[in-house]
Amino acid sequence: MKQSILFLVCLIWSSFVPSDDIDILLPQYINGCEIVRHKNYVLCYNEKYEQANWVCYVLTEQMCTNGQVKRSGNFYSDPLISTGSALPDDYKLSGYDRGHLCPAGDMKLSELSMKESFYMSNVSPQVPSFNRGIWKKLEEQVRVWAVTNKELHITVGGILRDSLPTIGKYNKVTVPDFFYKVIVDNEGVEKKAIGFVIQNKKLAGSIYNYAMSVDSVEKITGINFFYGLPDSLETNLEMHYDTLLWK
Repeated sequence: MKQSILFLVCLIWSSFVPSDDIDILLPQYINGCEIVRHKNYVLCYNEKYEQANWVCYVLTEQMCTNGQVKRSGNFYSDPLISTGSALPDDYKLSGYDRGHLCPAGDMKLSELSMKESFYMSNVSPQVPSFNRGIWKKLEEQVRVWAVTNKELHITVGGILRDSLPTIGKYNKVTVPDFFYKVIVDNEGVEKKAIGFVIQNKKLAGSIYNYAMSVDSVEKITGINFFYGLPDSLETNLEMHYDTLLWK
């Protein structure tokens, strides 16, 4: 009986704890954040801004090609946020989209993963023409890269700071003026990384116009992305980027 209970506890726990592959590339902890682990992503929730400073997940070829779960239209408060997450109604009539950080399009392998992608802890206010325009282009391109490279590690979030505008009737949700995304191919011989910082407004042109080194993203966001890697590998990934490797 005790063994059965232990097995059940381990099974439940494992469903919320990502593999070491995710953990080794988690950004450094940010003061004031709560680390929350869902089935396919980990986030650092900041109660002050009512959203995540970062969301980190692994995107595989299988997730992009075999996922059959249809997109849900319902958003939910996150039951794992100890202080309570923002609410769907905080965005009502605000003029902003409930913009996914970890995209629903990346979470089609299971009903649970899809539902969790609609937790409000994984959402940030985005200008509609940004969310449905250049940001969507970047999300779609990342899925192409995941198929080509088999597995990618992704960290994404809004750039949060004091004095930004807020929305929300029940919670004061900060509206970022920029969003970032860092993509890492840490598999095989040719390891590579690329970063993006994009203003939260309607923008035209190629996503490559907003590409930069991870080191540059760190300087803009103040986030230490790969501190868990060996120093030599961390330095190489953060300093160098080549858009020709991401075509």
